[in-house]
Amino acid sequence: MMTDSKSVPEQFIAPHLRDIPKSGIRDFFDIVASRKDVISLGIGEPDFQTPWHIREKAMTAIERGFTRYTSNLGMPELRQALTTYMKHAFHATYDWKSEILVTVGVSEALDIALRAVLSPGDEVLYHEPCFVAYAPLIRMAHGVPVAVNTFRKDDFRLTVEELEKKVTPKSRVLLINFPNNPTGACLTKADTEALADFVIKHNLLLISDEVYSELTYEGGRHSMAAISRIRDRLIFMNGFSKAWSMTGFRLGYVCAPAPLTDAMMKIHQYCMMSAPTVSQCAGIEALAAGNEDIVEMRDSYHQRRNFLVASLNEMGLDCFMPRGAFYVFPSIQTTGLTAHEFAMRFLQEYSVACVPGSAFGTCGAGYLRCAYATGMEQLKEAMSRMQTFLKTL
Repeated sequence: MMTDSKSVPEQFIAPHLRDIPKSGIRDFFDIVASRKDVISLGIGEPDFQTPWHIREKAMTAIERGFTRYTSNLGMPELRQALTTYMKHAFHATYDWKSEILVTVGVSEALDIALRAVLSPGDEVLYHEPCFVAYAPLIRMAHGVPVAVNTFRKDDFRLTVEELEKKVTPKSRVLLINFPNNPTGACLTKADTEALADFVIKHNLLLISDEVYSELTYEGGRHSMAAISRIRDRLIFMNGFSKAWSMTGFRLGYVCAPAPLTDAMMKIHQYCMMSAPTVSQCAGIEALAAGNEDIVEMRDSYHQRRNFLVASLNEMGLDCFMPRGAFYVFPSIQTTGLTAHEFAMRFLQEYSVACVPGSAFGTCGAGYLRCAYATGMEQLKEAMSRMQTFLKTL
């Protein structure tokens, strides 16, 4: 029996992968990449160069022949530096020999964490709006993603009240990301304590993605890693991409109790072997330099955030003041357009790229994600064009 040639490759695709959609962000990025005149408020990547001394360290590492595999867990010097950093920045103590694993970005950290702890049918509670990879990664680990809504009235913070509506006996993991992509929301100390009580009450594992932790503005940083009573049920993940503007280095890390770290390392050693050696050398240099690099970038983001929020509110687009990350999340519901319609028209007619909030979950409908990881002059021009655009609606 002859088989249609077009269907031959498709029949080999795993069923659980066929239904996973491509990223809702990519449609806009593809258009932006094809045009040179676009002001992009879409991509979540710092516009700063990686600090020179970090780049110089990477080049020196190559010159000196640091191009071989490292330990699967990562270079001892880097893990020791991370132990010091975690104690100073997060008031959390981890053994560098058995409780820290260096990964290829936070994306790999999340992937191996989910694969290490989920069995088919296990439910993972996660909040929306959220980073676009969360639900797909849960499905690829044969878990069941269970979205928990966050709302403007709560400044998009995750509440136990909403979690209690979705938790079931099949719930195994709570996955959170604060400071948040795409909303910029942060947790208060009371929020972290309440979430800690929730995971203990329901015997859950908590995975906390805190890659934007250094980009916190008012109110201080409140990390789940600082709550000692959940240490045995916490997988903490962070990286160098946002704080040190090292996105292309693809360097992250995960901190967890030794049995969980060992389980994740088994997956990591077979699929990745080790994070890039040159990137690890650069990471050591970043940590050794202290906060000077971070403070300069954070101060600039702080100024940009204030400008964007004020501009959007003056235009009549309700926008809460995010306390972290480098995103604002204004409502465009008063325009009568869907978020996708607004974003596409604004891009096509005024050459400014924003991402529809619906790309980050259904409760993001009616909102836009605007990244302020771009220069102030471009932000001013983008807001001027938006004001003109709104007058045409």
